[in-house]
Amino acid sequence: MFLLKTKYQRQQQENQETENVVEIQHLDFFYGKGAMRKQILFDINLTLKKGEIVIMKGPSGSGKTTLLTLIGALRTAHHGSLKVFGQELVNAPEKLLIQTRRKIGYIFQAHNLLNSLTAQQNVKMSLELHPEYSDKEIEKKSREILEAVGLGERINYYPENLSGGQKQRVAIARALAPHPQLVLADEPTAALDSKAGRDVVDIMERLAREQGCTILIVTHDDRILDVADRIIMMEDGRLKDGM
Repeated sequence: MFLLKTKYQRQQQENQETENVVEIQHLDFFYGKGAMRKQILFDINLTLKKGEIVIMKGPSGSGKTTLLTLIGALRTAHHGSLKVFGQELVNAPEKLLIQTRRKIGYIFQAHNLLNSLTAQQNVKMSLELHPEYSDKEIEKKSREILEAVGLGERINYYPENLSGGQKQRVAIARALAPHPQLVLADEPTAALDSKAGRDVVDIMERLAREQGCTILIVTHDDRILDVADRIIMMEDGRLKDGM
């Protein structure tokens, strides 16, 4: 009986670990060294589950973007535990950080499109990082995702010929084209008017739900809070219960 219970508990733990895309425990983060060393994040504990949409709010300078970049393997933490896709990223080697980044889609306030490339070429760039896709598949997937975000008629447009909302749609398409397991969005609607911002978030939500990926959105935009499964708050480098 004890053996059966142990196996059951082990299976339950494995299922939970599979569901947890991000697991953070007692994470601290510091900028600088020596006398200039300053703590930015304090004892962060956070779990993001598969398919969950979480919004993180908080004042400017509270540490939201810092936490986002740590989860995204864009910088390295040295204190505590930060597991993404089950891999420990605290003090992780650069090779593991690179592998982790390839499984994540990034959407920023500045769309960061390359002006010399068309909308489709910008999307293709994210797919070309994945050697498992053939040239034919890259062509097909890039076209399909742009059609999904309502830009099927503008795949050959350059960024200078697109509106702010359309550029952000291209950025969303680029982030979601490789079917990432996790999408990190930093103020994705900040530069958009209310309608364009709403459209962008609705597209993110729909495509992510269809693909089953987890989304973490940093925002000050109260107009989009309804898309979240959960809202968390960052204040003075500490994570607090949200709504």
